[in-house]
Amino acid sequence: MRTNWNELQEKSFYQATARERAIGLVDKGTFKEFLGPRDKMVSPHLIILGEAVEFDDGITVGVGKIGKHPVFVVSQEGNFTGGALGEVNGAKMAYTLKLALDCWDAMKEKYGTVPEDRKPMVIVSYDSGGVRLHESNAGLVAHSECMEMFWKMQGKVPNISITGSSLGAYGAQGFVCMSGDIVLANDYGRIGLTGPDVIQQEVGKDEFDSSDRALIWRTMGARAKYIMADVDFLIKDSIADFREEIIQIAHMSVKEISKFRHLGNLELVEENLSIVKLAAENGFHDSKDYWAYLGNENVDELPEMPQEKFLKIVKRRKREI
Repeated sequence: MRTNWNELQEKSFYQATARERAIGLVDKGTFKEFLGPRDKMVSPHLIILGEAVEFDDGITVGVGKIGKHPVFVVSQEGNFTGGALGEVNGAKMAYTLKLALDCWDAMKEKYGTVPEDRKPMVIVSYDSGGVRLHESNAGLVAHSECMEMFWKMQGKVPNISITGSSLGAYGAQGFVCMSGDIVLANDYGRIGLTGPDVIQQEVGKDEFDSSDRALIWRTMGARAKYIMADVDFLIKDSIADFREEIIQIAHMSVKEISKFRHLGNLELVEENLSIVKLAAENGFHDSKDYWAYLGNENVDELPEMPQEKFLKIVKRRKREI
């Protein structure tokens, strides 16, 4: 596939394919894909079930560079089986993460310490509804393997999560997304452990109406997650804007990047639980109740106002650690 890197920079991140995102986020001409479509690594489970397959199994993985940094990229395609993770695409993701760790180990052995200006990095562009139900256990195993890699990366290989494509990051992939060191999103990004339809099915329409788009976005959307400090940086919708933010992060030390983490130790779990306690004690019934608690006076306007104005006036949760 021929892709003009310069043209990709101006392309909407939301509208870009997984491969376009992977190529465009790293330096021009540096992306090398692992197990691409020509290798025809397809899901054996989908074949048995008579389902259509994709020759890359709905994921683009590979390595490129940003400056001197080796950057390992995982980019999911939501247009194939809802971006869900199964055996093959899950293995491609997990082993790309393992290669990033192997790169760190090799640099440590060569230099004695990994130079900050050459440290390997990981970028995961999430576009997934969670586990591929056709493959159930195989998909769950893949999730656990990815989480193991993320655990081993802590304090070594910076891990950047991105949500900003058609599906967002849902189900187990929502949890995996939040395991990144830093979370980036555009206004199309969404993160949730459970999708709107499933929530309505379990608690009833009166409690959560899955047809209420405004409710979904102020609960799971990027602006809501930014106010909650679950999304660290809210980005304009172009590949170039995401790339520029990643370049800035690359200039940060591993220690500085690690301060943004949302999960990974008991203290961070307790910090997140404190928000649940706060909501219960104050009787919050809607995200807007919490936004007002933080000091926002125009809560009804926040979701729709221009992003630049939103970022200028919004009041966010202050993290304790």
